[in-house]
Amino acid sequence: MVRSSTPRVGSGVGASGDQTRRHNLSTLLTAVHQQGAQPRSRLTASSGLNRSTVSALVTELEALGLLFETEPDPTNTVGRPSPTVQVSPGVVGIAVNPEVDAVTIGVVGLGGKVLKRIRYETDHAPSVREAVNISAAVIEGLRGELEANHTVVGVGIAVPGLVRSSDGLVRWAPHLEWTDEPVATMLAEATGFPVAAGNDATLGAIAELTFGAGRGKTELIYLNGGASGIGGGVIAAGRPLGGAGGYAGEFGHIRVDNTDATYNDAESGTLESLVNRAALVEALGLPSVDADVLEAALLASNDPHVKSLVHRQLEFLSTSLRNAVNVLNPQVIVLGGFLATIFSAEPDFLRERVRAQSLGVSFEGVEITTAKLGSDLLMIGAAELAFAPLLADPAGVARS
Repeated sequence: MVRSSTPRVGSGVGASGDQTRRHNLSTLLTAVHQQGAQPRSRLTASSGLNRSTVSALVTELEALGLLFETEPDPTNTVGRPSPTVQVSPGVVGIAVNPEVDAVTIGVVGLGGKVLKRIRYETDHAPSVREAVNISAAVIEGLRGELEANHTVVGVGIAVPGLVRSSDGLVRWAPHLEWTDEPVATMLAEATGFPVAAGNDATLGAIAELTFGAGRGKTELIYLNGGASGIGGGVIAAGRPLGGAGGYAGEFGHIRVDNTDATYNDAESGTLESLVNRAALVEALGLPSVDADVLEAALLASNDPHVKSLVHRQLEFLSTSLRNAVNVLNPQVIVLGGFLATIFSAEPDFLRERVRAQSLGVSFEGVEITTAKLGSDLLMIGAAELAFAPLLADPAGVARS
């Protein structure tokens, strides 16, 4: 049945009721998406809604193909048995991550489960048109499988650069050499799916907050080290800190050494100019820059030159983290990519250097840890962009 979106005169009460219902549907779907399968009784308790309302909402979300219920846990003998509510395995988002050496495309299900990941390697940093063409071709190759088994709600792009939050325009991605590129619009036109773009490290922070090392936290800093440099994301009061245009969190561009810095050079002496993966790969003599190969080689190395390089990079990293601790007072700092690798090589060294440079009260209780989502992190983060409209208005998006 088609319903008019234009409210009738005197329909204020109904409109208010519809808004409440949309909010409640969003609350329940988001809870199962973020926290996993759970008894309906737990949803009732956590949402503050009564049992019959939750039952009706779950039934509606089932009819929309977003949730399903299974039989109650037979081992639960306390109280009335409650069915277990789970996300539908058929609802997916597509994730895209362009980098200087590859474009990675993934299929991610509700609940943050990566179902497929395809890495298309390039011998140069792809232009925005090349990245769009590669992504569109891979998505087209998956279309038959997706249409047969899944409902695709949209595409999210994790970009290693500054992305304007209002419209997804990539203002500046220096390592990709992109300036003012409408990558989201271009990929939407190429695939026919709704597309949103965001900064990769901010999306990584969201992913770790929701499914990884930041679960249960409200104040988180995430730093990722990749082929395109170092990016950062900040979670404050449980929400991403974007800044006026969406560009907050660029820890890689913080100056950590003034020794050779010049006044008119914005990048000299910055964290990512002094702490980078290329130097580690060269020191180890690796023919490949695969993350797993790099980590294994670094942890196994006894080369004094390699150990000295790791210490030097950790010193610079500690200065950046010290600034972050003093300014933002986080609960947890999460390191991803090659930053997680060098931290894992000398964890106590980094913790002690950050502690020694930070204000004592600001460092109290701060946890420094590695990302828990591994190579799935940016796929999950990008997919959160695709899922956002669905989670905000399950019925409206699912029916459209």
